[in-house]
Amino acid sequence: LKSAVSKPCRYEPDLNPTYHQLAEYYNVAVIPARPYKPKDKSKAEVGVQIVERWIMARLRNQTFYSLAHLNQEIAKLLDVMNNKVMKQYQQSRKQLFDRVDKSALKPLPEKPYHYTQIKTVRVHIDYHVEIEKHYYSVPYQWVKKQLRAHITNQLVQLYHDDTLIAQHPRSHRLGGHTTQSHHMPLAHQKQHEQSPINLRSWALSIGEYTHQVIELQLSGRRHPEHAYRACLGVLSLAKIYSKERLEQACYRAII
Repeated sequence: LKSAVSKPCRYEPDLNPTYHQLAEYYNVAVIPARPYKPKDKSKAEVGVQIVERWIMARLRNQTFYSLAHLNQEIAKLLDVMNNKVMKQYQQSRKQLFDRVDKSALKPLPEKPYHYTQIKTVRVHIDYHVEIEKHYYSVPYQWVKKQLRAHITNQLVQLYHDDTLIAQHPRSHRLGGHTTQSHHMPLAHQKQHEQSPINLRSWALSIGEYTHQVIELQLSGRRHPEHAYRACLGVLSLAKIYSKERLEQACYRAII
């Protein structure tokens, strides 16, 4: 199954890391069949066929407008299927489960498993990694290295092997940056402390409206350094078009 095995091998197949983590959480052993040998798991294949015939075939012409409604109908047919007496055993699947398997089951963990997407990411030159169009910082020493990202709805964790390198709250802001100051090189930290002052001073030397535009850029970002490039782009226009024309343009932008 491609969704379970990332790289098939007769002896040491590589499991999908997300699937493997789920199995580890519930203490389940994953033993893949040999490549192109579906008969290794013939009973599982038969189980799939039974579900296709008893459930999927009966629902194929119906339209469902929510996942909850679909699951409700599947549950009804699943209950019928599991309580149907099999000729070979003269018992239903439910009866066999209660008699043979139920007593061997272990209790579930106290907390349900939270889905975690796992993927390999490369650290960019600006010591950030991109995850779904948002950028998260890692210590600058890891630039150009590959890390393993664990992604949930609430959290992003970045690992090298089994060592946690960085951790951030999950953000869905497209194009945004989530940066921790201590991840920066020392020179960037000093720039982080000084540049907003210098940019504001430069803007004020041009005019009050230019200062307001720069202030909006700096205050509109969680980390001001992400606005430096935009600020420098605005301020450099004074060298091309004159301070007076830039101040006039900023006045129109503000008003």
